[in-house]
Amino acid sequence: MAWVELFGAVAVSLMALFYALENRSPIFVLLFAGACVLSSLYAVAIQSWPFAVIELIWAGIAGRRWVLATRARATPSP
Repeated sequence: MAWVELFGAVAVSLMALFYALENRSPIFVLLFAGACVLSSLYAVAIQSWPFAVIELIWAGIAGRRWVLATRARATPSP
């Protein structure tokens, strides 16, 4: 297995793991966003531009969800 294939397998595996753990803590949403960025870098390395763009979009969506989740946790209940 080439290093780029190993990198891609790790990136996608981390995405799946962190996605499965998102309900436990907002940190897993942030880690999912980071794994999406890694997956996008893998797509660039193999020159799969549509996949790279989609993964960056997912990273942005996950980043926004993390911001909203951390704000919700920081807001005191009345």
